[in-house]
Amino acid sequence: MDFWQRYRAIDARDTRFDGQFFTAVSSTGIYCRPSCPARTPKAENVTFYETSAAAHEAGYRACKRCLPEAVPGTPAWNIRSDIAGRAMRLINDGVITREGVDGLAHRLGYSARQLNRILSNELGAGPLSLARASRAQTARTLLVSTDMLLADVAFASGFNSVRQFNDTIGEVFAMTPTAVRATGAKSANRRGTVAVGPAPSALTLNLPYREPFDPGIFDFLAVRAVPGIERATTESDGSRTYARTLRLPRGSASFSVTFSPSTPGKPLQLTATAVDLHDLPALLSRVRRLFDLDADPQAVDGALAADPRLTTSVAALPGMRVPGAVEPQELFIRAMIGQQITVAAARTALTQLSAAGSVVDGAAPDLDRLFPTAAELAEHGRALLRGPQRRIDSIVAAAEAMASGELDLGYGDDPDSLGSKLLPLPGVGPWTVGYVSMRVLGAPDVFLANDAAVRNGVKAMPAGLGLSSDFREISPWRSYATMHLWRAAVKTKSALLPESERATGPNPRDMRERPAQTRGK
Repeated sequence: MDFWQRYRAIDARDTRFDGQFFTAVSSTGIYCRPSCPARTPKAENVTFYETSAAAHEAGYRACKRCLPEAVPGTPAWNIRSDIAGRAMRLINDGVITREGVDGLAHRLGYSARQLNRILSNELGAGPLSLARASRAQTARTLLVSTDMLLADVAFASGFNSVRQFNDTIGEVFAMTPTAVRATGAKSANRRGTVAVGPAPSALTLNLPYREPFDPGIFDFLAVRAVPGIERATTESDGSRTYARTLRLPRGSASFSVTFSPSTPGKPLQLTATAVDLHDLPALLSRVRRLFDLDADPQAVDGALAADPRLTTSVAALPGMRVPGAVEPQELFIRAMIGQQITVAAARTALTQLSAAGSVVDGAAPDLDRLFPTAAELAEHGRALLRGPQRRIDSIVAAAEAMASGELDLGYGDDPDSLGSKLLPLPGVGPWTVGYVSMRVLGAPDVFLANDAAVRNGVKAMPAGLGLSSDFREISPWRSYATMHLWRAAVKTKSALLPESERATGPNPRDMRERPAQTRGK
């Protein structure tokens, strides 16, 4: 967007752009979200920034009226596969807090000095300032959504000391932490746990997102839920819950996310249990990625609806999300296991494989196990996996490569680097790389052309005469088109979200045993 497109957006108080850029006003010294209800400033007094950190660096403070930190993030970090986008995904995951700027630079293949220069030029702030802004946003969320002690909020947000926390909150919001907490006191949805010890055992908070929100992502996760590791439920009032255990940098935790469409505001609520406070920023980042909460659904739906093959589907299912991944290595193994079998068969295989995972004490009911680590899979995979020996060998070899560090994949990759790492592995083809890119990296422009369910979804859609078979006209949003096509295939076959066989094609014997369109991850 150029200056005048952004200026028209703030003049219209367009909520779609909240979190995607920030408006700094030189006459007041504050920065706002685009939908701020204050009078539109004169154009000559306005500077637009990509990040709130850049506005902080330029000497502006956050607006107390519109609270620009209380918004979803920008989908730009998934759209951009450049160094800035990759860095922001890692910063949001807490890499700087855990490993410092040198650790972040090493992951990205640059020196700390080069990285600082690149991010300053691209985003208007260096990595430390970007990390500080991320901590401030997490702190504000905890202050207004929970009753945690202020010291607990400080460490849960990634600050090294209470003094650093107080100073940053004062600089960013021009308020004390207590005053920031008071801004959320009138919210009807404010819930939390009263901290009585050094750290709360559980906390509940609302996750901001841009409407509309299609709850079908809960169905996607439910049909793939591995008992003991994941749980999914749907209530009579339409509310849906997905819960699971996961491994975080400092230890294990469990969480649940509930969507309540009949409740005013349609809240999406996260409850985290037995989580180390230092891991909270990583947990929040990964849950947001899992549910694609930083997406801009109106922009996506607008592009998809322009394609006559998708117009009806978009109108019926606005706000479709692309499911992410809370653990990159786990998702890769799940993709390999489910390449040429049904969703149900993949779930059965993963349930058997889950016996290799560690037992979790004190987690939520029915969630008593972690997904196996790469080392556990390498050690026990052969005894637990069933099926063709060649397939078992490929999965175990991938687990061994990840356990040894020979294969390292994560949120800091881009689609090209991910392909260069995965394609040389036996049993991995273009479908696997595309699927992992879509879910781990949040890549928005993946189209799985050789996917069986995608092909059946295309057949179920209206004809697109004169349009490309790979939907390039709607780039860069083809991952969302893939989700619509999967849903169309489900509707036609009266089954839940089937996906694919590998791009190399199904085994002929499998073809005789069941229709190709029923195979999936």
